[in-house]
Amino acid sequence: MQTLPHVHDLDPLLHEKSRLALMSFLASGDAFTFRELKESLRMTDGNLSVHLRVLEQAGYVTVAKSFVGRKPQTRASLSHHGRVALERYIDHLEAIVREMRGR
Repeated sequence: MQTLPHVHDLDPLLHEKSRLALMSFLASGDAFTFRELKESLRMTDGNLSVHLRVLEQAGYVTVAKSFVGRKPQTRASLSHHGRVALERYIDHLEAIVREMRGR
């Protein structure tokens, strides 16, 4: 018997719209500064920090802190585990859509 895709089986960490936007943006390049993410995604410092922390704790995102000159800089990138999770999430969404369309 075939198991049908179900929306409740989607990764809850990625199903939250801000985290999905963040993951999708990170998938488009190598690494981005905190400022680039904040401006591109139109998030507040606090909101972005919380979402980055959640994704980092899950192993989906790698966060590196360094100094550029004398200024601290935070850079985030999608980890291999995060890329696999995002691809699985998208595949699952596509399967749900196909099922809804009767294909």
